[in-house]
Amino acid sequence: MRDVLDVHTHTLASGHAYNTIWEMARSAKEKGLALLGITDHAPQMPGSSHEFYFSNLKAVPRTLEGITVLQGVELNIMDYSGNVDLPETILCSMDVVIASLHTPCIRPGTIDENTSAYIEAMKNPYINIIGHPDDGRYEIDYERLVTASKEMGVLLEINNSSLNPEGLRKNTVANDRTILELCKKQQVPVILGSDAHVASDIGRHERANKLLAELDFPEKLVANRSVEALMQYINYGKRD
Repeated sequence: MRDVLDVHTHTLASGHAYNTIWEMARSAKEKGLALLGITDHAPQMPGSSHEFYFSNLKAVPRTLEGITVLQGVELNIMDYSGNVDLPETILCSMDVVIASLHTPCIRPGTIDENTSAYIEAMKNPYINIIGHPDDGRYEIDYERLVTASKEMGVLLEINNSSLNPEGLRKNTVANDRTILELCKKQQVPVILGSDAHVASDIGRHERANKLLAELDFPEKLVANRSVEALMQYINYGKRD
């Protein structure tokens, strides 16, 4: 499958990643990507940056090392009502916004609570992607989640890092299979993300692509196939 972009990546600003924006852009260019998104962890993730960092991202050029670089954030969903840790006054300037459940920020609840956290977050007009919804530590009603994704035009991520057998997230292969099967049935698009915390992992979607192939998932439902396919779902494209 054609795979030309990666918008879930982290720099030193996340507190537990290891490269600068320029180093990440250089790696993306070397790997032949057409588009890179920098989505550092929002302030409530331990070790991450103050909200001033995100409000000042406009200072960073959108072309670095000869590649288009979108400035964004991976928000922490803070409660089961879908509240997140940056205000809309900052999110409105972000090119791409991911929202995720992370154990340092919210404890796993019931299936209904976890599912509601995602769906309520999707109602935020600046949230474009739900990050790693495959984490089995947070049990989810995937039929409700996929239906909401279709209704609200928010992409669900198939996270390559989640599929690492040495990772902390639980039951991810089975959960991603369920997500993809439901998305295929309902014709709901997804996005692949590396969740790279080091430059060498940028664009690495091999585990995710393997699942797509095994399930014969339609390429037309994968936002990574072209920059144009992604733009209709993210803030940057909606502003043009």
